[in-house]
Amino acid sequence: MQIKKTHIIPLILILLSGFAVAQQHEQASTNASVTTQTKYEVGSSIVLKFPATKAVAPLLYCSNSYGSTLISGDRKNQELHYKIPNNISKKTGVINWQLLDTKTPISGNIYITPKAEVATMETYIGPPSIEAGGTDYTMLVVIPTDSLDNPVPNNTTVNANFQFLDSEEKETILTNNLIAFKNINSKKESGRMLVSSESLGINSKEFTINVSAAIPTDFSISATRPHDYADGNQITTFSTSIIKDRLNNIVSDGTFVTFIITNAENNILKTTGTTINGVATSKIIHPDFKDQWRISAFVDGMAESNTITLHYKQVIEDFEVSFLNNNRTIRVGPLQSFMKQMIPDGLQVKLKVFKGDTLFKTLTKTSFNGYANFSLKPAIFENETYNFQLETAGKTKVFKSKKLW
Repeated sequence: MQIKKTHIIPLILILLSGFAVAQQHEQASTNASVTTQTKYEVGSSIVLKFPATKAVAPLLYCSNSYGSTLISGDRKNQELHYKIPNNISKKTGVINWQLLDTKTPISGNIYITPKAEVATMETYIGPPSIEAGGTDYTMLVVIPTDSLDNPVPNNTTVNANFQFLDSEEKETILTNNLIAFKNINSKKESGRMLVSSESLGINSKEFTINVSAAIPTDFSISATRPHDYADGNQITTFSTSIIKDRLNNIVSDGTFVTFIITNAENNILKTTGTTINGVATSKIIHPDFKDQWRISAFVDGMAESNTITLHYKQVIEDFEVSFLNNNRTIRVGPLQSFMKQMIPDGLQVKLKVFKGDTLFKTLTKTSFNGYANFSLKPAIFENETYNFQLETAGKTKVFKSKKLW
């Protein structure tokens, strides 16, 4: 009897170990993935397969850089099939998955590779205007994408084409981390540069870069006028020489030039102009009295001109004044210019009325047909004695003790 017990115990142990090995083999075969492929091209249909030995199919957890989801399996021919949704499989990158079996969960990775094709190209250039001389630059950025809007593989070739004046250039750049980019340096000359790009048979649209002149250098100015009389009517025109940069490029149209005029009394006048083909012009009316102008011009903060001097002659040497209608009407004129012709309309005439030595009223008129007329209304100017001072064209006349009635 003791001998039988000795044989039975080892037999039981052998049977138990065999059952455990069989159970472990069943669990492994249940959870081992049938699908061995780990790399797929973007947009492919991806189905993960597992043996189906259990009655209840566990869920498959999937996640990528765009989000996470749970997938239910379909039982087919003793296998569980888990189809990866299109919104995940159409994005390049890594998909992490895990089969949510409570006993022996397993996990893995799927790598979605981009297509070696280009469907669209996003192209950017900036800034659109740069300075000539070779030191300034703009940047071309190209983002080729496939039909699913995924970036193409690294080191995809992008051909950049440049046209400037009489030259055409072509340069190959490679994509890296989604984009291909190229710094485009300016040339010594100013002008317009055309840029385009191409990748795997897809071409971008044409882009334009304006290569403008650099900072202008000093320039000269001149003046033209019909005559040198201070008639307050004719126009003096100021002009610059052709303004250029240090590389002899003509500055861009619209460059702002300020002309500063200092007269004999150190009062400052200002007029402005903008360049067309490198030349800026500006006009100013003649003074209405003898004067001397010193003129210089500036491109603010960048360049300046020489200084020129203009002299304006006195145009009216004398004028007549008549007191009419009980001295309440004061007629100034005729006002005659340098050829004894009537002064053009618009010459300013100023009347100052004094009570004793105190200024009481100042009246201003402009000439018409060579005359200026002042009317002193009784409501303002009572019947008293006044002193009068008339000023025009830089000349002054004084009349004292004029009685109004």
